Amino acid sequence: MPGQKESRVVIGAGEYSNNPTWMQTQEEVLNLLNQEDWAGLFNEHSIQAILAEHVWEHLTYEEGVKGARNCYTYLKSGGYVRCAVPDGNFPNEEYQKGVQVGGPGPADHPAASHKIVHTYQTLARMFEEAGFEVRLLEYCNDKGEFIYNDWDEEHGFIYRSKRFDHRNKNGELGFVSLIVDAVKR
Repeated sequence: MPGQKESRVVIGAGEYSNNPTWMQTQEEVLNLLNQEDWAGLFNEHSIQAILAEHVWEHLTYEEGVKGARNCYTYLKSGGYVRCAVPDGNFPNEEYQKGVQVGGPGPADHPAASHKIVHTYQTLARMFEEAGFEVRLLEYCNDKGEFIYNDWDEEHGFIYRSKRFDHRNKNGELGFVSLIVDAVKR
């Protein structure tokens, strides 16, 4: 089967990749929700890591659980999904307009297909329902305070993060993501 040697996979890789040594996939090749796509590319329990930067907000909560379950099936024990999504608790009005469900404007805007804006509670619960143990890496709490727990970019680089996004400068956060590692028990 193609991809059997791959143990690290990017879902929704986009036009460029910040993780060039990882297997890059697009929805046409690997649809998170399509079990047949998974089975056509991988053996069960064969993947060490899955990275999805700004993918899960394009799924409903229920679809997100289904996608997480598919990931769980194909991850090795101890493997993980590093997932980054827009943060529903980030206290910035312009940011929230840009990431809102349905997007901020025209149908061709990238956010037009957003179906959910997660908080750390909803994203963690979604992965926990699929059987994962969740580690919060970057997120805003219920008071809008940004919490950062150190993480290694070698285990999955997230551009839209505190350390790497160009909009975050001089100690000011211009753009954040809610980032978690969902680990298969």
